[in-house]
Amino acid sequence: MEEVQETQVQLSIRAEEANEGDSHSYANESNQSTSPQTRKLGLWIRIGIYSFLLLSGQATATLLGRLYYEKGGKSKWMGSLVQLVGFPILLPYYLFRKKKIKTENNQNTTTNTNTLPIQSKKPSMLIVASFYLVFGLIIAAICYLYSVGLMYLPVSTYSIILASQLAFNAFFSFFLNSHKFTPYIINSLVLLTISSVLLVLEPGSQKSSKVSKGKYAIGFVCTVGGSAGYGLVLSLTQFFMNKVIKKESFSVVVDVLLFQSLVATVVILVGLFASSEWSTLRIEMNEFELGKVSYVMTLSWTAITWQVFSIGLLGLILEVSSLFSNVIGVLGLPIVPIMAVFFFHEKMNAIKVMSMVMAVWGFVSYAYQNYLDNQSSKNDNPITNSSP
Repeated sequence: MEEVQETQVQLSIRAEEANEGDSHSYANESNQSTSPQTRKLGLWIRIGIYSFLLLSGQATATLLGRLYYEKGGKSKWMGSLVQLVGFPILLPYYLFRKKKIKTENNQNTTTNTNTLPIQSKKPSMLIVASFYLVFGLIIAAICYLYSVGLMYLPVSTYSIILASQLAFNAFFSFFLNSHKFTPYIINSLVLLTISSVLLVLEPGSQKSSKVSKGKYAIGFVCTVGGSAGYGLVLSLTQFFMNKVIKKESFSVVVDVLLFQSLVATVVILVGLFASSEWSTLRIEMNEFELGKVSYVMTLSWTAITWQVFSIGLLGLILEVSSLFSNVIGVLGLPIVPIMAVFFFHEKMNAIKVMSMVMAVWGFVSYAYQNYLDNQSSKNDNPITNSSP
């Protein structure tokens, strides 16, 4: 009788273990089925955050930069410096990352004592340093060209010209990142190019910018040149992340932003002191129409908002592509001309409106191509496998 009872107890225990095993397997299957959706949701959340940082930082920094020149600022090198010098606000991230790495290493040593971590081959420091040096030099030149353009052009005209960044970025991405041109993308690039050309033909543009015809032409050429350099550095950044670093993380974004900004800042500082513009900054601050405090606050917030823009920009390059990040930037360009009407009382004539509409149309054309690519993709990630 006792043996029968023991047998029944063993059978019941085995049945319970079998039920537990089935429940665990069902839970694992349900987790596996929901994990792709969770990853997709997380991807869209990150893209949304980076897009907001890019759009808000771009609009605010551009308006503040124009405010600096509108109210008495005259230094092109200072206008360039504030686009870069805010990078030290990223330094606290390294303390957070150090603590996080230390915690993860402790967990790995306690849970995986018998397994060795797989280490990928890292690029040499010389190659990485060379890329940072090239990035820094190009960005320093871009910031100076943009500073000249913002000094001589109305902020509405300046912002619309920036739409040409997308055309240059697509051109360089074709050679560096194997980007494919489709009819919708070609249509987008043509529209964006025409929208910039229209501004050259705008009657009375020199009067609206309050500068001579020659300075207006210089501002236009510098802005287009800066857009070309900007498109190049975006394509190079994507190439650097995908082909050299071969690692996708926010830490890579911060590293690229910090080191290239450091190099570019040093270059701009050399130009500031070599040009003797540094000696006139005190006079410039005293003569600033809004006062000394407003002068300092304008430059400080311009520097901060440009770093906010840069984080959003590189984050989108990391999650999607350089061309996609540039398209989001083009999407935000109409914000600046509209706000310039209220803040700087600039006129929005028919040619400016037409140019802005064509720039938005070009963005929509590219965005639709991106949508088609997402629909045709069978991978869990609907964006990173698209044509950009």
